[in-house]
Amino acid sequence: MTAPATRPRPARRAIDELSLPVDESLLERLAADEPAWLTADRRAAFHAWSRLPGESNLLYTPYIDLRAAQLEAATVVVGTPTGSTDGRPLPADADGLIEISEGRVAALGLSNGAAAAGVTLRALGDDLEAVRDPLTAAKAIADDDRFAQLTRALWSQGVLVDVPAGVTLTRPIVVRWALGAPDRALFARTLVRLGDGASASVVEEFVPNPDAATTTGQSLFGGTMEVSLGAGASLQVASLQELPENVVAFQHRTARIGEGAALQWALAQLGGRLVRTRVDNDLVGDRSSVRQVEIVFGSDEQLFDLTSYTNHIGKDTTGDLLSKAALLEKSRTYLKGLITIERSANGTDSFLGEFGMNLSKSARSVAIPSLEIDQPDCRRAAHSSSVGPIDETQLFYLESRGIPPEEARKFIVLGFLEPVVARVPLASAQDRLRELLEEKWIAGTDGVSGEAAA
Repeated sequence: MTAPATRPRPARRAIDELSLPVDESLLERLAADEPAWLTADRRAAFHAWSRLPGESNLLYTPYIDLRAAQLEAATVVVGTPTGSTDGRPLPADADGLIEISEGRVAALGLSNGAAAAGVTLRALGDDLEAVRDPLTAAKAIADDDRFAQLTRALWSQGVLVDVPAGVTLTRPIVVRWALGAPDRALFARTLVRLGDGASASVVEEFVPNPDAATTTGQSLFGGTMEVSLGAGASLQVASLQELPENVVAFQHRTARIGEGAALQWALAQLGGRLVRTRVDNDLVGDRSSVRQVEIVFGSDEQLFDLTSYTNHIGKDTTGDLLSKAALLEKSRTYLKGLITIERSANGTDSFLGEFGMNLSKSARSVAIPSLEIDQPDCRRAAHSSSVGPIDETQLFYLESRGIPPEEARKFIVLGFLEPVVARVPLASAQDRLRELLEEKWIAGTDGVSGEAAA
């Protein structure tokens, strides 16, 4: 009997070896209609991309390669597509909406109240001089991250959300990216600025482009969100990523948090083929705080590489960070985090938790939490991690109450991922996230049941 043919696996590709064709000529094309200062910033970033390692932290380099990224045929988008927005109305539960489809602004609007309060929501390139300082700031994007610097060098689209001092928005601003066209690479930056005492929420959505065929060719998205919070400001950010399976995504988020300011991240990763994210939180102001929850629900052969860096600089700062991954089939997740407490950060209270739930024998989750402490006067500095299957005692408890085994497993898994869902500040997006988690569970149930019965 002839053995069944096996699908050949691509050769291992080091993290430095992104298959996307890029060279310095792209900078000249981007610079055609731009000010000289921006071209200089792009060039410096491109040179950093050329010399930086793919992973700056030596603890993490053995854990991931880029064989899943097949981007040899992809073309980098170097111009901002023109065209008018479609004039769709704002969602009833939002104060603003900007939707960018494959790099073109497809919808844009603010509520009357937000506009009257001086809130700005626009494409980043509409007034480059107004954002020169944040775009070129030394640590606007992680300066030791190779892929972040590539985004800084090649971005062609972006969004600005600016809330003036003292303004409170009761409804969120929605920033939606529709992606998935094959053989395209889009790089974009999002700036979110809140003045002193301002309060707002932002819902970031990454959705499939309904007009893009996904049967052939991969797509790359490299994006940032760069947050700056003034004294006493408060911001909630929820990000829902449900990109199609042909997308490779590199996401970088940075936050500079001022005195007494508070930032809350709620990040959900569901789609894409290979997703690499990094969050840098700088607590520079005294009594500033960050609370961050990130979840992954992986299936098939998806790979998620998540890193967070939280740097306590001011006094009496608070950090509470939690990463969770539930993995079906042959999916992989790497949860990596570092809390740094500098000598100036008296009275720090910081916690980092990383937890993986493997739902099949072929799934794999790696958790690497770590601390670097240079100030002994801390209220708390702790980390925790675990990786394993569903807790059998929880399963037994639910089954003993008459709940069928598969329903019990679903309750446990979806409950494990609920912390992000509960923090989404937009009712319609919250409902959508629950639907996506339910759909993903149903799609993977047969594989889970089969392995459980084996």
